[in-house]
Amino acid sequence: MADLLLGQVLSFTADPFAAGLGAARHESHGAVLIENGRIAAVGPADRLRAAHPAAKVTDYGRCLISAGFVDAHVHYPQTAIIASWGKRLIDWLNLYTFPEEMRFADAAYAAEVAERYLGLATANGTTSVCTYSTIHPESVDAIFGAAARRDMRIWAGKTCMDRNAPEGLRDTPQSAYDDSKHLLEKWHGQGRASYVITPRFSPTSTPEQLAALGALWREYPHCLMQTHLSEQTDEIDWVKSLFPQSRDYLDTYEAQGLLAEGAIYGHAIHLTARERDRLREAGASLIHCPTSNTFIGSGLFDMGGLKAEGHRVGLATDTGGGSSFSMLRTMAATYEVAQLRGRPLHPAELWWLATQGSAQALRADHLIGNIAPGMEADLAVIDLASTPAIAQAVTRAGDIWQALFPTIMMGDDRAITATWIAGRPVI
Repeated sequence: MADLLLGQVLSFTADPFAAGLGAARHESHGAVLIENGRIAAVGPADRLRAAHPAAKVTDYGRCLISAGFVDAHVHYPQTAIIASWGKRLIDWLNLYTFPEEMRFADAAYAAEVAERYLGLATANGTTSVCTYSTIHPESVDAIFGAAARRDMRIWAGKTCMDRNAPEGLRDTPQSAYDDSKHLLEKWHGQGRASYVITPRFSPTSTPEQLAALGALWREYPHCLMQTHLSEQTDEIDWVKSLFPQSRDYLDTYEAQGLLAEGAIYGHAIHLTARERDRLREAGASLIHCPTSNTFIGSGLFDMGGLKAEGHRVGLATDTGGGSSFSMLRTMAATYEVAQLRGRPLHPAELWWLATQGSAQALRADHLIGNIAPGMEADLAVIDLASTPAIAQAVTRAGDIWQALFPTIMMGDDRAITATWIAGRPVI
């Protein structure tokens, strides 16, 4: 039986950064028809009800029906250490991240955290994630297995490190290649799973390991590759000392075959002019992690400048360096950072970044991140009056954007009325 969801409906016809605010489509009394896990139709509620009288109707009233959020950069093994007090990136890794990640050699522990993380994500309206695991194959199996039980579209990969990490978290160039290839062939394309080749970042991989993963990517160019780039200034100095032959941080990847379409770089705050040009030319994606960048003092991402240059940009919580599982909080932080950079972001731009923008960064905007016929039915239903403070602000709203913005700035999991994954309600 088809499902017909009623409420306000928000969708996009294009990127509002490039096409303007007219790229957003708001149906005040709208409906979304779901058949066989996909969106079959979207439009005015009266028209769709008349055209599909046998559909099962769920009326969400004045709630907003949106594409589910797409979190494009996550470390699910850091779920338990979110909001740990820290200093700078390297201190945070050594104090919290590496000790916690060593626990993921235990398959049972990895499975427990994977289930907990995806439960937290879906409770916050997130329907797809792109996540790092640990060096342990068990950690990859755990997150893919947990996602498969939910029928979630997910990207994940074994994190590869062969230096500057504890002994229990180091592999080798050969084992990184072998383990990654085995996991890729096991999981990629199984259901809604996609494998991502995953060097953590240049400081924890030798040139030999980066080259091995570059060779693997050439063998499987249909996969994505994710890593970190230019997160902190002292990190960049460290990279220069480790790779004196490289022109810049990006060149440590480029020289080893890790720059091409399908490359996903987290953070990308302190980029040189050459790096910006090469990233755009290569068609790589940059993932903005605002709560993480402010939490550990990394810097202010240049959203306005990079989007004006034509870069692909997605949005992410960066669990657990980021301080929230919520993409609403991530949008709020994105707005605040952009204000500090002198480029106010419109609510339509923020919402696009958290949905279709992140899907585009993951090369999946033809599948997820929007409400349109043929798209996979991953949806978030948002209560625009979820708390007294938000509700009183909405009473003054003159349009959908004034009504939506208080939820962006003050909303949390209480605003998530329902989360639908593959055409089924899970929250």
